[in-house]
Amino acid sequence: MNLGPPLAATCLVGLAIGFGIPMDQGEPAPDQLAPAEPGNVASKSIWNDDVILPRAGDGHFYAEVQLDTAPTRMLIDTGATMIALTEEDALAAGLYWDDADLATVARGASGPVRGVFVTLPHVSLGGIEAHDVAGVVVPEGLPVSLLGQSFLTHVNKVAIEDDAMVLSQ
Repeated sequence: MNLGPPLAATCLVGLAIGFGIPMDQGEPAPDQLAPAEPGNVASKSIWNDDVILPRAGDGHFYAEVQLDTAPTRMLIDTGATMIALTEEDALAAGLYWDDADLATVARGASGPVRGVFVTLPHVSLGGIEAHDVAGVVVPEGLPVSLLGQSFLTHVNKVAIEDDAMVLSQ
């Protein structure tokens, strides 16, 4: 998929931000990201179509996102330009690539990040749905898949209220 120079550069900047979070300021190292916690799941408001995500023990927000029919646990990353998938999550969603297609897609704290750009036919979280969503598969070095702006632009409101992230349609 050719995104063209302006969009490709924007994607790289956003991904670099998402991968380049400093780890020495109280943030957990990537291998210390919170596993799924019992009861730490998205819920739907009974009054409207809001999706409510509780804050995990590591301070981040995670969601069970549907990539077509594959449920995928993702960290909500408002600083990432697009969805970034681990190799395991990409394969579970039926995405395949040739290692010859891998290229530098971002620059992280530890150097270049290699991956391959993809288009995700259908992504949903609660009642929020998007089609033909830009993403990148990062086969090595990404500890958890990221839900970035290529999906979040389909959300009307993203707010943090107390210890919950609220996504409104």
